[in-house]
Amino acid sequence: MLHKTKGIVFRFTKYGETSIIVNIFTELFGLQSYMVNGVRSSSKRSKIALFQPLTLLDLVVYHKENANILRIKEVKCYFPYQTLTHEIRKSAIAMFINELLNKAVKEQSHTTEIYDFIANSLMELDSQEKPENFHLLFLLGLSKHLGFGPNLTEEVMGGHWMNKEDEEVLKLLLLADYTTPISITYNQRHILLTSLLRFYANHVDNLSEMKSLPVLKEILQ
Repeated sequence: MLHKTKGIVFRFTKYGETSIIVNIFTELFGLQSYMVNGVRSSSKRSKIALFQPLTLLDLVVYHKENANILRIKEVKCYFPYQTLTHEIRKSAIAMFINELLNKAVKEQSHTTEIYDFIANSLMELDSQEKPENFHLLFLLGLSKHLGFGPNLTEEVMGGHWMNKEDEEVLKLLLLADYTTPISITYNQRHILLTSLLRFYANHVDNLSEMKSLPVLKEILQ
C-alpha cells in the first residue's frame, strides 16, 4: 500500500553495482530500509544526493508490515540546507548527530514525535549563527524523546564527580532550548559531553566509541 510520509536519511549502503539500501527514519513508520535502484549509475548519479545522511525528504513509499526492505515510489528534498553542509562547525556537529542517531534510535513507538524533534533540530542547526553548544542540547532533547531524559544533574552525573561550576552549567542546559544563550568554555564543553555520552551508554545498548568525537572536539575548541 502506498503512503505519503516525511523522512530523515540515517545512512545508506551500496548494493550491487548501481543500487543502494537506504535507512530512513520516517514520520509514520519509524526506521525503515528501502532499496533504491540505479542511483549510482552514471546517468542517475545526481539522485544519490537525495540519500546523503540527514537529508529531509518528502516520500511516497510502499509499506508492508514486517517487510525487511521496501521500495520508494517518489522522493524529493523538502528542506535544502543552506549552511549545514559547508560550515565546518555545523558539519562536525551534524556528523556527530548522525552517528548518534544510527546508534541510539531503533524501533520506536511514538515515531511522529521523534521525527519532529530530529527534523526541527536539524533545521534549527542550519539557521544558527553560534552552534557550539548545539550537540549538548540535542543529546538532552533526544534522551527525553527516547524515554530516559534527565530532570536532575545527578542523573546525568551518575555518581561521577563534577565541580560546582560545571554542574551549574549542566543545570542551565537541562532548562535550556536551542536559542538560550549559555556561556560554556571549551573545557566545560568537553566535560559535559563526556558526562552526557556516559549517561547515554547507561541507557543505550552497544553505544560504542563515537568515531566522530575527535573531529567534533577539535573543531569546537
